[in-house]
Amino acid sequence: MAINVILNLAVTLALLAFMITQQRKNASFTVRVFSGLGLGVLLGAGLQAIYGAASPELKTTTDYLDIIGTGYVKLLQMIIMPLIMVSIIGAILKLRNASSLGKISALTIGTLIATTIVAAGIGILMAKVYGLSAVGITANAAEAARGAYLQGKLGDAQAINLPGMLISFIPANPFLDLTGGRKTSTIAVVIFSIFIGISAIGIHDKKPELFASFDHFIKVAHAIVMRMVTLVLRLTPYGVYALMAVLVASSSYADILKLISFVLASYSALILMFCVHLALVSAAGLHPLRYVQKIFPLLAFAFTSRSSAGAIPMSVQTQTRRLGTSEGIANFAASFGATIGQNGCAGIYPAMLAVMIAPTVGVDPFTAAFIAPLLAIIAIGSVGVAGVGGGATFAALIVLSSMNLPVALAGLLISIEPLIDMGRTALNVSGSVTAGALTSRVLGETDMAVFNSNAELGEEADAGQDSKAA
Repeated sequence: MAINVILNLAVTLALLAFMITQQRKNASFTVRVFSGLGLGVLLGAGLQAIYGAASPELKTTTDYLDIIGTGYVKLLQMIIMPLIMVSIIGAILKLRNASSLGKISALTIGTLIATTIVAAGIGILMAKVYGLSAVGITANAAEAARGAYLQGKLGDAQAINLPGMLISFIPANPFLDLTGGRKTSTIAVVIFSIFIGISAIGIHDKKPELFASFDHFIKVAHAIVMRMVTLVLRLTPYGVYALMAVLVASSSYADILKLISFVLASYSALILMFCVHLALVSAAGLHPLRYVQKIFPLLAFAFTSRSSAGAIPMSVQTQTRRLGTSEGIANFAASFGATIGQNGCAGIYPAMLAVMIAPTVGVDPFTAAFIAPLLAIIAIGSVGVAGVGGGATFAALIVLSSMNLPVALAGLLISIEPLIDMGRTALNVSGSVTAGALTSRVLGETDMAVFNSNAELGEEADAGQDSKAA
């Protein structure tokens, strides 16, 4: 066993060495991310083909791969709160206008919720096209256990209401929220940062010297944090490689085939909704193909990491340095988009589950009496969905319980949850970037010279300079 694991790790390191060579040869960031994605799939598929998904050799190998993949995600999580805080405060200090702040918030959140309703409608349509129904599906032991777990979580979901959710956004203890201790910590930090920024603007005329000192401090802090973001994002191709290898190696292909209709329906809905995003940015005057090219590395990371919150740093840099979105809007869209109006997790998934489960209790899901309240509940429930793995499950619990549908049946999809969650997360992040791009264009804040340029992410130039210096 030990020899096999050593051989596996040798192959893993050889592929990593190839990717490092790509970087030294100044291959573009997009090419390196795509290479990481492809090599991860090949490595994971090869390991499972040789050893089998349940083998101890595979488990040990993926544990070591997790050091790279999960380690990279943790580094991104490390910089989320500092990035949000200094960026939001810095943006407000530049705006010095409360009305501009209100417009940005209203347009961003409005776009997120509106697109989530559209996504839910597409989910319902695809459920109809593929004839999804939970009637007659039997559950194995793992699915039954998952169903029991979901039933146990039902009380938490039923206790949630819109007033309570809005109250949870208020940062009673901002230091706790800076640790990410609550599901709504991201929004709470945004609100806390807004208060700091507005308070600082309030002393601009009365105490200009103090304001100048604070403004300088924020600029220094922002420069340091952005440098930290740059250093972490350079690791993206390697993180994508390890995350994808672990996922493919540990997936059960038999379970995926058993529920292939739901997988196909889900990805059909995700692709259609992504086309809606492209139609929106195109209507706003942004070339859709160039837009896709520029956001691909971000979507690849979201796809493999399954963490909308973890994608915030890369989302901000992609929007500002590749799409030309203004910094303040980019931070608002990335931060709010990680917890509000997630098109995949809070829109498509709960809608498809509701339509799939409704026939088991004798309800016709394709009537106005069912669809209208379903869309309303999804719109409200999409506020405050956690931007980490499991957010879709919580959103589904809220919707199913509100529609008086049996939540335990959602456990039937446990075996294909990771596969679907990858696409859902990528769509969530695409939705937040779309909201930022639209808001920036509507307010006339987009730098079209940046959007039309062929520049890679900001860290790419730095990386090239550092490699030449070395």
